[in-house]
Amino acid sequence: MRKFSLMLPLLGLATSGCISTATTIVKAPFQVAGKAIDWTTTSQSESDRNYGRKMRKQEAREGRERKNAAKECRKHPDDQEACRYSGYRAGY
Repeated sequence: MRKFSLMLPLLGLATSGCISTATTIVKAPFQVAGKAIDWTTTSQSESDRNYGRKMRKQEAREGRERKNAAKECRKHPDDQEACRYSGYRAGY
């Protein structure tokens, strides 16, 4: 009986590794599915970041167009076509 009482804690320690491995194996498919969903969807913060990047590029393009239009107008002040800047509409 005494040997059995000493082996019981050792048996518990030996099987804890098996339980941990079994838990990992059971959780693996759910973790993989979660990663796949994360890769295929766009979070709100990613969407906001991408929209901000797009708008900054468009504003930079508008600034370049406005600068070029002003430059052309200074070169040819009498030409109405050169001095007409219709403006840039963001998002188009």
